[in-house]
Amino acid sequence: MSPLVMGRTKVKGITVEELRDRSTALTSALESGGKQLDPARVQDASAVVDKVAERTSKTGNHTVVALAGATGSGKSSLFNALVGDQVAVVGARRPTTAHPVAAVWGEEDAGELLDWLSVRQRHHVPPSATGSLGLPGGQAWNLDGLVLLDLPDFDSRVESHRVESERVLELVDVFVWVTDPQKYADARLHDDFLKVLSMHGAVTVVVLNQADRLTPDALSQVRGDLARLAEADGIGGVQVIATSATTRAGVEELGMRLATAVAAQNAATARLAADIRATAGRLRTDVADSEPSVAEQVDAELVDALSRAAGIPTVVAAVERDYRNQAWSRTGWPFTRWVQGLRPDPMKRLRLNTRDAVEEKLAVTAGDVRSVLGRSSLPPPTPAARASVDLATRRVGDRAGQGLPARWAEAVSDAATPPGPELADALDQAVVGTSLRARAPMWWRAFGLAQLVLALIAVLGLGWLVVLVVLGWLALPDVDTPSLGPVPWPLLMFAGGVVLGVALAALARYLAVIGARRRGQQIRARLLEAVSGVAAERIVAPVRAVLARHRAAREGLERAAA
Repeated sequence: MSPLVMGRTKVKGITVEELRDRSTALTSALESGGKQLDPARVQDASAVVDKVAERTSKTGNHTVVALAGATGSGKSSLFNALVGDQVAVVGARRPTTAHPVAAVWGEEDAGELLDWLSVRQRHHVPPSATGSLGLPGGQAWNLDGLVLLDLPDFDSRVESHRVESERVLELVDVFVWVTDPQKYADARLHDDFLKVLSMHGAVTVVVLNQADRLTPDALSQVRGDLARLAEADGIGGVQVIATSATTRAGVEELGMRLATAVAAQNAATARLAADIRATAGRLRTDVADSEPSVAEQVDAELVDALSRAAGIPTVVAAVERDYRNQAWSRTGWPFTRWVQGLRPDPMKRLRLNTRDAVEEKLAVTAGDVRSVLGRSSLPPPTPAARASVDLATRRVGDRAGQGLPARWAEAVSDAATPPGPELADALDQAVVGTSLRARAPMWWRAFGLAQLVLALIAVLGLGWLVVLVVLGWLALPDVDTPSLGPVPWPLLMFAGGVVLGVALAALARYLAVIGARRRGQQIRARLLEAVSGVAAERIVAPVRAVLARHRAAREGLERAAA
């Protein structure tokens, strides 16, 4: 209900607890929005939050009403008419009022409140004047708790007067805008105050003073014109009160409005709630209506770009070469295996693992690798790989920031593009920390055992043949040599061992190529998973954090403006 007009449901009433909840929501929105909110608006909102805390902490049920207007509008005369005494100085010299003057109705002490308002000149209205507003035979209205302020002119040629008037207007509960037939359309009143405070219609009164200077027809026309201008300013349904401090016409009606505000005892909360709604509404333009969705899984394009920058193709190729080398060294022909030892170990060259890492029992852990090696010896990413990462992260940022205001979109883009050294180090540690170990295939052992058996057979056959040759050279009696058809066993053993060993080695080389490809795919999947973890932690998570802050700021502003 409007604090000024009984029975008008222009504004929903709000309790102090609800007001504080909205203030808390506004504070939360400011904290969540951070630098992505307009600094000037944030400063204004912080001032509103502080004002809510300070105003609601003041004891008493006072309602602070300010008479504000331009030079020569007759504010002070109207103030004296309401008080029933010559409290404010009235004179022809302008400006007259330099500092706010307060009139207090009721016995409840308003000192703390006036100290907060920084109003030094104070007048306590005696009980005898409370009911009649200084009008003989006037209608009795209970004004206990009213604090009426006469402010300096808001268009004064003295800057300190204007500053003081604006300062107090930021703190009062009810605005009474006093104008006159000459300045009722003044741009200063409408553009700088009524439009800015358009959401404060429930605590706004528009007064056309010096109405005695107009004929009835002219007065009706000016009142209608003033009401139309106020509606254009955003204050719809306003009723312009025509007053005259000289004839006291309309003063009783104005007093009734003030008495209604005092009786409602909700003007202060209505004013503060309007302040919160207004500042939340202005900040609402700094956030979007919703947040773009970010997929749960890391974008494949991003993972592919990071994997190339991390050197995963090089690691996979090294793993495949290492697999082939070890397979050949364990399943190849025993008499030529020593050649494999002359080849460089591709894993050691990259400082990723040791040859024993393929054996489950001798495999080093990721922690061992990190603690001993710290970094790999992978070559740095090529310019093309770095450009690919930049493009992929930029696309992530563009998609996540789509539809957001510029500051938020920039924050999302920055979150999706972490500093180069940090991302590079994280990728390197992900590669180093990924276990490249795997169980040695069973066929290695089977082929290795078969090669040993065939080598032993070949050696025994060769030895037998040598014995036969030595016996023949020494012309010793012939020894009966068993044979398989025309081929003696020694020759069959030697030739068969060599031929079968070489054939088995060739088969092992073919199987090693297939196994190396499978091992590479297995290790590649592990490394891609590790890279996906880096992308999720270093790129996606920061982006989600920015969007979460945006959501919190948006929801906080919506709660504050409810």
